[in-house]
Amino acid sequence: MAVYPDTDSLADLAELIQLRFGDDVLATEIAFDELNVTASLSGLLRLIEFLQSDTNCRFSTLTDITAVDHPERPARFDVVYQMLSMFRNQRIRVKFAVREDEIVPSITGLFPGANWYEREVFDLFGIMFSGHPDLRRILTDYGFRGFPLRKDFPTTGYVEVRYDDALKRVVYEPVRLTQEYRQFDFLSPWEGAKYVLPGDEKAKEAGK
Repeated sequence: MAVYPDTDSLADLAELIQLRFGDDVLATEIAFDELNVTASLSGLLRLIEFLQSDTNCRFSTLTDITAVDHPERPARFDVVYQMLSMFRNQRIRVKFAVREDEIVPSITGLFPGANWYEREVFDLFGIMFSGHPDLRRILTDYGFRGFPLRKDFPTTGYVEVRYDDALKRVVYEPVRLTQEYRQFDFLSPWEGAKYVLPGDEKAKEAGK
């Protein structure tokens, strides 16, 4: 049977972090048995190192680094670090707001496993990491254009890849759609079909 951390211990941890880092910690919240911490980018390395090494924390496992795109904000991205303390049975999520022109310090010196996580964030969001030993794309092709998890990236992409039998190699071509995007009514995936599918009656009722 799973044993979940009590909220009192997480509240104590939140208080400890706030006391230790003062103005660097902007907000804390406990949700779904995890502590969420929002902090300023200037304190990133100090905070991550503290969470890893302090005897009251011991978050020795980095489980993920990801990002969230908020194109309407001046600080467009949230870079998110997920950490686990198996010693204290606690999880923590730390978020840092980052502008599009800002560079995030790499934590590969603290967690070698951050190497591929940071490369993934760079590849999919275009966020740069200073001090990374080998910052290059990891999921897309070397000549890929754009960053696919940004919200302004087109769903079709910019190019399509195919193997050319005549040239005997892979070629890149501009995307050519064989049909226009369809406008769905979200009640039936076959809008405009001449036969009735279960659920189509909801559209008629909504139009009354």
